[in-house]
Order: sequence, then structure tokens, then C-alpha cells
Amino acid sequence: MPNGPLLLSSIGVSRLIWIEARNVSSCSHNTVFSVNVYTVIILAALVAESVISVVSDLLTLRNQPDTVPDEFADTFDEEEYDKALDYNRTKTRFGLVSSAFALVLLLGFWFAGGFEWLDTIVRGWGFGPIVTGLFYIGLLVLGRGVLSLPFSVYSTFVIEERFGFNETTPKTFVLDLLKSLALGIAIGGPILAAILWFFESTGPYGWIYAWIAVTAVMLLLQFFAPRYLMPLFNDFEPLEKGGLRDAILSYADQVDFPVNEIYVMDGSRRSNKANAFFTGFGSNRRIVLFDTLVEELDNDELLSVVAHEMGHYKLNHIPQRIAISIVQTGVLFLLLSVFLQVDALFSAFYVDQPAVYTGLLFFGLLYSPVDLLLSIPLNAWSRRHEFQADRYAVNTTQQDGALVGGLKRLAETNLSTLAPHPLTVALDYSHPPLLDRIEAIRAA
Repeated sequence: MPNGPLLLSSIGVSRLIWIEARNVSSCSHNTVFSVNVYTVIILAALVAESVISVVSDLLTLRNQPDTVPDEFADTFDEEEYDKALDYNRTKTRFGLVSSAFALVLLLGFWFAGGFEWLDTIVRGWGFGPIVTGLFYIGLLVLGRGVLSLPFSVYSTFVIEERFGFNETTPKTFVLDLLKSLALGIAIGGPILAAILWFFESTGPYGWIYAWIAVTAVMLLLQFFAPRYLMPLFNDFEPLEKGGLRDAILSYADQVDFPVNEIYVMDGSRRSNKANAFFTGFGSNRRIVLFDTLVEELDNDELLSVVAHEMGHYKLNHIPQRIAISIVQTGVLFLLLSVFLQVDALFSAFYVDQPAVYTGLLFFGLLYSPVDLLLSIPLNAWSRRHEFQADRYAVNTTQQDGALVGGLKRLAETNLSTLAPHPLTVALDYSHPPLLDRIEAIRAA
């Protein structure tokens, strides 16, 4: 195997780093409380990330034209455009408030000694390190979920309702919460337990076993989620017989795309927004259209949207994205294995007894600025894929006007931001801004 030497080298390096990290951390344990660089780094990173996010959002709000851009004069009238501006202003301001609350909550819990307080309580229950870790992380996730629940309720039943999007009933909202909680326990619990066990039991090699296990689960979910998990939240019905179905299946045969069925999802159960997506592998591969999308677009526009989704498959975008996720996961676990041996990281959060489960959380906060930086090239790469899928759709359907028309009508239906600031695009946009997509489509 060509990657064998590289893997062996990585194992050797990880072992050396693991040993050295233990030595360094043990020598510095008595002084970390007086001067702890990790406290400074993590605090500065959290504040900087928040500031950048605020600046990005405000720049995008200021970047919006006061009147309808010429390109969208045939799609938006002034009243609809004003509504889109109001919707995006409202969402942005609410997002700033909710983000500020989350940051204040984290900092307050941190500097009040909350992590050590909870650790003392959970350790006192007398379980082993794996069960203790599950309770510790589970309680933190549950607590954050409960405290963020009012924001979710307000967003759904006030903001989305005000702008005519919300179709979620209180019953559906509660059932979604309960189903998500059940899946988190049923799937996330065993995965977390396995990660904790590997790092507890296999020393410097734990990151490799954890990497393999999580990768296996990621790949399995690609097969099983479309058929068994997604139907827990939505109904998926085959696209009814007629001109649209015939056109899509004929196009799929033309481009040699193996597909048995096109599915329509009842997105209108929760929202009037429209979308489409591609998911799964093998016999579980699905192209899914929201029922709202089918209602909003004509057949040519829908065919172009489906061609775009097929383009992702034909251009191997899905395997590429999975491969990047697998590599990222491996790097994360390697770095985690190093920082689990650094006592100063635990001291930064006032935790006296280092453990894998607390280290997992604290490393996540330490890694936050790296994740922000990595998102910039990854988002750019994703936007490139979207341009390529657009070009594939235009070249194979010969209907650039249909794809442009469909995208513009989606922007109108979803009250999309038409002119995001370049900083916002770099940080947050996995899809290109609509004007850029339209220019590229016409150039194709």
C-alpha cells in the first residue's frame, strides 16, 4: 500500500509528541494557574471570532442596494424587495443577539468555575470514566439546548411567522426536538463512548482507532440516513407520473445517471421555503425536491435544478467532500491526542483532574480559530463545486435561461440576500452569491 510508510510515520510522530507533551505538562503543572497561555489564546479567539462575525454581518447589511438590482427587476417588485431587506435585517440582528447570549453564557460558566463544578458532581456519582464522560458532555449539551430553546422558538414562531415562512405547528416542533434528542442518544452516545474508550485505553494510538471508527460511522450514515433517518422527520414520495418525471428520467438516461426514482419531500410541513438536494450512495442515492420547489418552478426550471444536483454526482463532488471530512477528522484526533496530555489546557478551565471527556470539550474551544481559518478555503472550494455543477447543468440541458430563472425565483421565494459582502461570502457562503452564479451561467 502506498500510504503505508506515511501512516507508520504518523504513528511514530504521534507517539513522540505524546511522550514529550506529557513531560512538558508535568514540569509546568505547578505554575499554570499563575500564567496560562491557553486562557489567553482561547479567550482572544472567542472574542475575535465574535467580532469578525459582527463586522461581517453589518457589512452585508450595509452592502444591500436600496432599490431592486437591475438583474432582478423581472423577479422582485419594490414591495417584495423591501420585504427581503427587512427579513434579512431582522434575521441578522436576532442572530447577533443569540450569538452574544451564547458567548456570555460560555464565558460566565467558564470563569465561574462551572466546568470543574459539574465535573465534581458527575465524578461523585461513582461511575467509570466512560459513563462519567457521557453524563458530563450530555448534561452540557442538554443545558445549552434548554437555554437556547427560547431563541429557537422565537425564530420559528415569531420571525419566520411574521414573514410568511413558518408552517411548523407546536406539535411538530416538539416532536422534532424529541426525535433529535433520541437520535443524539442512540447514535451520538455510542460514538462518543467509543472515542472516550479509545483515548482512555490505547494511549498514543487512540486517535487512530477513533479516526477509523468515526470514519466508518460517517460512511454508514451516508447509506442509511436517506432510507431510515430522514423519513423520521419528513415524508418522501416518488414524483408523480407526468411530464416533469418523464423529462427528468429521460435526462438522467441521457447523461448516464443511474436513478430509480426522484423524491418529493414535504418541506411545506415546516416552511414555505424551497430547496433541492442530493444525498446517499448506491441503492439509497436520492435526489429530493421540496414540494414547495415543485409548486414554485416550471418544468424546465425544475429540470435545470435537478441537472445541477446530478452534476455534483457526475463530477465526483460528494466523494471529494467526504474525503476532506475524513482527513479533517484524522487531523483533529491527532491534535486532540497531543493536547490531552497538556495539563495547562485543563487548568485554563479551572479543572483539577484532567480527563478525556473534559479535554475533548476544551480542545474544541482551542481549535475554534483554526476551524474559522480552514472554513475560508473550504467554502471557496465548495463554491467552486457549485459553479461547476451549474456549468454541467447548462451544458447538458442547453437551457441556461431555465437555470437562471429558477435560481431567481428561488431567491424571491426565500427572500434571499442578493448582495452579501465579500467577507461574509468568504466566511459563511458554501454557495456563490446569486449574481456571481448568474454571470458564470451566462458566460458558460
